[in-house]
Amino acid sequence: MKKKLIILALLLFPINTLAYSNYIIPGGETLGIEVNSSGVMVIGFYQIKGRYNKGTPVIKSGDYITKINDKEINNIKELTTMIEKSVQEEKVEITFTRNGEEKKSTLELIKEDGVYKTGLYVKDSITGIGTLSYIDPETRIYGALGHEITESNTNSIVEIKDGTIFRNYITGIDKSSNGIPGSKNAKFYYNTQYGTILKNTHVGIYGKYEEDLPDKEALEVATKDEVKIGDAQIYTVLEGEKVEKYSINIKSINETAKVKNISFEITDENLISKTGGIVQGMSGSPIIQNGKIIGTVTHVIIDNPLTGYGIFITTMLEEGEK
Repeated sequence: MKKKLIILALLLFPINTLAYSNYIIPGGETLGIEVNSSGVMVIGFYQIKGRYNKGTPVIKSGDYITKINDKEINNIKELTTMIEKSVQEEKVEITFTRNGEEKKSTLELIKEDGVYKTGLYVKDSITGIGTLSYIDPETRIYGALGHEITESNTNSIVEIKDGTIFRNYITGIDKSSNGIPGSKNAKFYYNTQYGTILKNTHVGIYGKYEEDLPDKEALEVATKDEVKIGDAQIYTVLEGEKVEKYSINIKSINETAKVKNISFEITDENLISKTGGIVQGMSGSPIIQNGKIIGTVTHVIIDNPLTGYGIFITTMLEEGEK
């Protein structure tokens, strides 16, 4: 059955050329995550008077509208305000970006039921949950998720302007089963913010941790060649805010893969009974082996949720320092 799957030494003595610390604080806490996009993201289209707007063949899902009539916009409210100022002309000039390239188009405003409409479905922010992977106690840089945040309608990586991580409380678990990934259910505490989100990358989200550091023992960072096949643990939250340890077995290691470096299976019966395996919201859970932090959980194999993949912690640390 096909499996589906929901980074110079100049002296003669050794030196650490990387900026991250050799000892970091392991995560495991579930985070509320909110990111604001760079402009307004187009996520789809709707018909007006039985047809699609003339501008929509040029604009595509996943594009980011950044200006209306050469005036910069940052959110849906500003987009709406600029469009309302242009209804007499019944069109607007739109500046948008696609894959980092700036483009322009004219979008017709069509009146229906006394309201001028664009035919575009848009959004300017995304909220969800994930797991904190680590905090570097020296730089206060944190990493989480181990993979990018994508927009569900377009499946494209979100180009972020800014964002926050905040307190999150797990209220329950929808269990995974073969072919159906489960998920953590959570209560959000938006007013209790832990830090900022500065970038969204293919190997995780990163920013500055601005609250008091967790009262935890820092763990040594394992190099790639220290990761071994065999027993390990993941740290994650299944209830409330309590981080607990669960057993896994590392089955294979791929040092050349970009993301899926560590293949593992869940062996902890307590975790299996509560979740059925890996669930959504567990991404970013740190992986610990022989007292060192070696990686974080990134993917579940949907057809067998007891198995999944992780990324090397060194890859995340290097990205976090860029």
